[in-house]
Amino acid sequence: MRFAAAGAFSAGLLFAASAAAEPAATPHNVPPHNVVIFVADGLRSRIVTPETAPEMAAIRTQGVDFQNSHSLYPTVTTVNASAIATGHRIGDTGDFGNTLWVGAAVSPASPSHFAGLEDDPTLAGMNARFGGNYLHEISLLAAARAQGFATAVIGKSGPVGVQDVTARSGETLIIDDSTGSPDGLPLPADMKAAMAAAGFDPYTEDRGLNGSSGDYLMSGVHVANVQQQDWLTGLTTKVVLPRLKASGKPFILVFWSRDPDGTQHSNGDSLNKLSPGINGPTSLAAIRNADNDLRRIREALKALGLDQTTDILVTADHGFSTVSRTSTTSGSNRRTYANVKPGSLPPGFLAIDLAAALKLPLLDGVGLPVDLKGGLYPRGETETLGSASHPSVLIADNGGSSLLYLPGPGAKALAPRVVAAMLKQDYVAGVFVDDTLGKIPGTLPTSAIGLIGSAVTPRPQIVVSYKSFVMNPCARTDPELCAVEISESAYTEGQGIHGSFSRANTHNFMAAVGPDFKAGFVDPAPVSNADWAPTVARILGISMPANGKLTGRVMAEALPGGATPVFSAATIRSAKAAGGFETVLDTQTVGEEVYLDAAGMPGRVVGLRP
Repeated sequence: MRFAAAGAFSAGLLFAASAAAEPAATPHNVPPHNVVIFVADGLRSRIVTPETAPEMAAIRTQGVDFQNSHSLYPTVTTVNASAIATGHRIGDTGDFGNTLWVGAAVSPASPSHFAGLEDDPTLAGMNARFGGNYLHEISLLAAARAQGFATAVIGKSGPVGVQDVTARSGETLIIDDSTGSPDGLPLPADMKAAMAAAGFDPYTEDRGLNGSSGDYLMSGVHVANVQQQDWLTGLTTKVVLPRLKASGKPFILVFWSRDPDGTQHSNGDSLNKLSPGINGPTSLAAIRNADNDLRRIREALKALGLDQTTDILVTADHGFSTVSRTSTTSGSNRRTYANVKPGSLPPGFLAIDLAAALKLPLLDGVGLPVDLKGGLYPRGETETLGSASHPSVLIADNGGSSLLYLPGPGAKALAPRVVAAMLKQDYVAGVFVDDTLGKIPGTLPTSAIGLIGSAVTPRPQIVVSYKSFVMNPCARTDPELCAVEISESAYTEGQGIHGSFSRANTHNFMAAVGPDFKAGFVDPAPVSNADWAPTVARILGISMPANGKLTGRVMAEALPGGATPVFSAATIRSAKAAGGFETVLDTQTVGEEVYLDAAGMPGRVVGLRP
């Protein structure tokens, strides 16, 4: 990631002293190997042990352990899906969150100008609005297809489609939650025949008992997403992998496991209490569920004689935390709402508080008034302040962070008022403001976190990250595994969430094993999800032209002959606002690549350096 950071830096610390060597790409006379990218959605790095996830722990031990790994911020799914797909940071891809404001209706199911990207028809609408490819970058799979590779993506709707977002007609085999439904992407006729021959229905299994998150009166799920993922994994091992082998081409397969994310979000182990939160038996079962699926895929590769020629990359899009819905400063939790525990922050709490502070009407994301006195709160995790035709502030909530858009001509004058109102709230941890709006005390520029690049989607003018903290006595064991955060989602206290700028959310699991990776190597250097595509392209000899410059790096140190690069740590501090609020950003750097560790007000962020 190449961007200039603004602010005062603390002294950097060098962690390694050797320059990175550049291993050669695959020789032209040797057929390229295959690559399987297994994404365990929402898997925390430190939760993986031989007891919790034996297959993943074995890969980390046998191959490369990327112990200093990073999710991109905001730490949500499609942000990191776009990075895994393209090898670019979100300032280039424009995938700033799972939910964005895009200035026009892009979903056939809604007139809203907000877009929820975990949906195939919406991804098609995004492409139609933004020049045929809303990411504005070629993906690894698209480049591989053009250069003779077979490609397939299987798993969770949204991030699966992002992996080859311009392949809407079967160019890449795509199977997700919507396969077989009217909204699903088409399957080739021969794939349908192969599925039928192997005993698979032409539509994806639903989540069964794993599909309901409950509410504050009724606990959420108590089983992992086994029913759906057994179907997807069975299809992968019995139909897709044999099909890829039979093609005679080298291949790239991406398998995106909804677990542990889906189960951690909806877990029913911790109704209205922080402990055990996402560390209870149901969440642990979800981690084991994903681990079992990975094991079955590895066993299938071995049975097909592909294990010696296939690299297996395991990553997570982000970490995870337990939800808290408490605040002593917010006015939003002094009202009573339907389906919200009395005294708890309701969904849309930031919009409710800002509307009161700025004396602006509160509307939902479609532009309809929200009747707070009638016990209603904004639905759909999108809000409008002002009028529907001339909004002053548009808010897209993304779990532990929110994106704010100021579309009017008075944005530069309004931004300091918005920031001042937010800094009065105890749930606010870090604030970032677009460089064009000037320096505002207490905030850092969005360029400091890589949000300004070549993106074609509207970029948010303000990004706010919510408070995270560590619950006791669990903190004495591992702060990252005991992290709690305020969330703008509808999940209740004790369930799971992500999206914040805590190290508990940025520290994702990453490991790799196979013929093109070192064995038994622990990589101390910082790496991120944006580094996967450049590394795979180097291994397989794939050319990936780029529009933007916010690219990841080849993780050369993980490849045979590669040396560990020099890397350093730094801290950026904003000017202090009235009352002493400041946003502090911890980073690490390899060459020109900047990795984001944690950010926010000291005392309100898990993992911020002392």
